Amino acid sequence: MNVFKLLSRSSKAAQSAPAQTLPSAGAVANPQLFGHDESATVSSDTRKNKKRKRGKDAEDTSAPLPADLDFFGTSKKEDAEPTIQATEMKQKRTSQLQTDIETNGKQEELEVEPYDEDESKRILRSHKLKVTVLEDFAPQEDEAQPEKKKKKRKKEEKVVEKKKHAKKQLFPQPLTSFVQLRTRYGISRRLADNLREQAYTLPTEVQLGTLPLLLRSRKTEQECQKGDSSAASASGAEYGGDIDLLSVAPTGSGKTIAFLIPVIDALLSEKTAEGDDGPRAIVIAPTRELASQIVNEARKLSKGTGLKATLMKKGMEVVERPEEEKVKSDEDGPRNSEEEDESASDSGDEDKAGQQKKRKRRRADKLKAAILVTTPAALLNALKQNDNTLASLPSVRHLVLDEADVLLDPLFREQTLSVWNACSNPLLRVGLWSATMGSNIETLAISTLNTRWTSLSSTNTTLPPRRPLIRLVVGLKDTAIPNISHQLIYAATEQGKLLGLRQLLHPTALPTTSSGPSLRPPFLVFTQTIPRAIALHSELLYDIPPEAGGSSRIAVLHADLSGTQRESIMTKFRRGDIWVLITTDLLARGVDFRGLNGVVNYDVPNSAAAYVHRVGRTGRAGRAGGVAVTFYTQEDIPYVKLIANVIRAAEKLRGVAEEDQSVKQWLLDALPTPTKREKQELKKKGVEARRSAKTDDGKNKARISTKSGYERRVENRKRGAKIGSKQRQEQEPRRKVEEASESEFEGFE
Repeated sequence: MNVFKLLSRSSKAAQSAPAQTLPSAGAVANPQLFGHDESATVSSDTRKNKKRKRGKDAEDTSAPLPADLDFFGTSKKEDAEPTIQATEMKQKRTSQLQTDIETNGKQEELEVEPYDEDESKRILRSHKLKVTVLEDFAPQEDEAQPEKKKKKRKKEEKVVEKKKHAKKQLFPQPLTSFVQLRTRYGISRRLADNLREQAYTLPTEVQLGTLPLLLRSRKTEQECQKGDSSAASASGAEYGGDIDLLSVAPTGSGKTIAFLIPVIDALLSEKTAEGDDGPRAIVIAPTRELASQIVNEARKLSKGTGLKATLMKKGMEVVERPEEEKVKSDEDGPRNSEEEDESASDSGDEDKAGQQKKRKRRRADKLKAAILVTTPAALLNALKQNDNTLASLPSVRHLVLDEADVLLDPLFREQTLSVWNACSNPLLRVGLWSATMGSNIETLAISTLNTRWTSLSSTNTTLPPRRPLIRLVVGLKDTAIPNISHQLIYAATEQGKLLGLRQLLHPTALPTTSSGPSLRPPFLVFTQTIPRAIALHSELLYDIPPEAGGSSRIAVLHADLSGTQRESIMTKFRRGDIWVLITTDLLARGVDFRGLNGVVNYDVPNSAAAYVHRVGRTGRAGRAGGVAVTFYTQEDIPYVKLIANVIRAAEKLRGVAEEDQSVKQWLLDALPTPTKREKQELKKKGVEARRSAKTDDGKNKARISTKSGYERRVENRKRGAKIGSKQRQEQEPRRKVEEASESEFEGFE
């Protein structure tokens, strides 16, 4: 026995470090972000109240005490057995009723009455939901009124103009379980089965508030007749699901499911008119990766329903084109198919004529999917005709703009509005969804709806009543997701950022600090430009040892890669073969990585909204433990306050104490506030030091490299020497040929 080990042994047992909860650990039981405890207490209280109202006796419905402990009751066990048997029988009946509803699709509800207005307000506020009516196009009163009423009306209008911010609030019936979609709202039985197969049981905040607004309840008329008119109008039941919605909810809160369920249910209940076989619902996304993800979710929910969801691809025919456009080839040629066939047969090239016929038939095939998911540019190219006009889409009755703030940004605005105006159906329902939504987007949406309605009313006299535009906000607008931790690290220079990123790749090299939880793979690394992403990938290519997979664990993804390469990299990253994925803002929006443990902002985002969407790739569906690390240098200091304010608001929403927040008040006071012009320049072009390869003095301060200037000079000289030697070797044979040709003629003798 070693005496020194025995004497140095501590009296306390060795304590292991607490295990860190990670998003990659799996799904959580409750995907909601807010109101976990309060909603449970509210639901239990309301159930007691409902049972007390429904029960014939006025007895207390609390749990009965055992017979041995009930000193004020009968001491006989025989008297307690019937009550226990009765409660067991009641539980069996309720469970049997619930299974019957789920399996057989019966129309009856469980014995739980809908919430009244006060209970709905309490639940919605506990989940930080706010529903307001932005524009209500209710029919106005007739102008044949007395003069006194007209004067009163003018005074009321003036008062309304003064109170611009006083908008009508709605308190819809909250959706507490996905089972109520079948029992209360009567969605398709197959759609309910698909939701159950995908393990959707408890709705998130955005689903809890939007689905009651977008779906038509079976008992809407009965509830309106039972209650007073004010309660009915406060719940929004008078709209019957026929609304235009603008929804602002945190990233990873289930917005895709929230807009796909009403669209699929409406398409199943609608009857298709004769000859109206085009797409009936269009979902527009800013990137192809997000569009592909939406298609996968739509196919899961529409399985077995007969509806088809497809991704827009090059060459698809969305609308029926005239015969002249079908026949016309890509190159200049004859417009008639008969002339083309004759010319082909005259030349004797029968194979060519057959290929032309096949190409014509392929181009003439029209899209038959009910749900079309696309990017704005791809759909716009398919709608363009020979005279540079756009074909109309009269069959579309549902238009969804996912990441609407980007689609209505100046980058995509013209394309998105062109597609929006091409949907000429007067029954079109519009949905705008995003995690960040500025007031300018709301104003643009209202003006677009008004302009479109004016153009429709000028051509069609029999129009249905205008539907209202309703806004739903979860939490605080333009705020990061609250269930992740944020770290703002000053790195001073580009070399400092590279060193900090290498320390994140090797967390055991340094002792753990109290700054926050450590970052573990898999995680994303965001850069400002594509060249910087490629350079960072080449710099970190061999940082992971071969025993752990080596260079195959690190990859780069950007817009310059082909579609197949991007899909392959995304598949490997989701499968777990790639641990560190370096990318640009291409993957900053909408893409769902459920097991992503963190995000690294190697370059400061271009705006506060960009930061919200970047860090929202982790902490999806209520998963806790995600980490968001942001490096900033001396050049980033004028813009860091935008991100610091977002971090502070998210931690305040999370309930973190002020002394424990990662952004201190002294840092906010010390950071400069960027001007409006600086914000616009940053949003358009990013940080100026990283825009170009070289600065005015000829030096590249934004180079991603750990090599010194002397080493780079030596490498450049060696590279130049190699290139020079190759050029000399290529020129030497040519010089010998020239010398030989000159030596052949030796002159006259």
